[in-house]
Amino acid sequence: MDYGNILVNREGPIASIVINRPDTLNALNEKVLTELFAAFNELESDRTVKVVVLTGAGKAFIAGADIKHMSELTPLQARHFAQMGHSLLGRMEDSRLPIIAAVNGFALGGGCELMMACDIVIASSKAKIGQPEINLGISPGFGGTQRLPRLVGRMRAKELLLTGDSITAQQAYELGLVNRVVEPEEFEDAVMELAKRIAGKSAVQLDFIKRLVNRGADIDLISANNLEIATFSSSFSTHDQREGMKAFIEKRAPLFRDE
Repeated sequence: MDYGNILVNREGPIASIVINRPDTLNALNEKVLTELFAAFNELESDRTVKVVVLTGAGKAFIAGADIKHMSELTPLQARHFAQMGHSLLGRMEDSRLPIIAAVNGFALGGGCELMMACDIVIASSKAKIGQPEINLGISPGFGGTQRLPRLVGRMRAKELLLTGDSITAQQAYELGLVNRVVEPEEFEDAVMELAKRIAGKSAVQLDFIKRLVNRGADIDLISANNLEIATFSSSFSTHDQREGMKAFIEKRAPLFRDE
């Protein structure tokens, strides 16, 4: 598929998706959402890809949804726009691929929501993160009121949502909203180093572990533990389990399959 608003690149088992609208600080509209959804489907079907890095061109990750676009929406159109966002974020969370958000700058509104649907977040120390929708007279539409409390707790989430304040990358790290804060000159290297480390792991187990964490978080503990037991036992039918344990015993690096 030809993309007009994003760039999709592959480097061995690592793929990158760059939202390429720097003139709008990578603001989200329906075309961008459609292209992102298609890109994740494309990469999901490519069994050589094991990790995805999501980032933005220029000085922003995603500064939010395109306000000019939103300002003209009817309630029915706004509902459709929100449903598109939720579908995309759900697709990201359901993907077998670990997704690293490389937050190089502003991650506001829809940008913060996309960031929260990723599996790991590396932020530049210059990044600004927040859910400022209340300042526009609206509520978040892509899951911000639901994912944010699950990540940082209800009271901290409500403070951010009700004030519309942005926070620094360091503050986001202290809240547990990002995994790591890196200085700008070290940012790209840190992201790629992490992506390469993950890409060297078992593709089967990357998928299994991501699904266990995501599904287990929203069910009761007994059911979640039973899901883990079933997945753990299924691991013993795989090449990667046999290879991983054999390699450990033989004191060598394992040769996992890419699919």
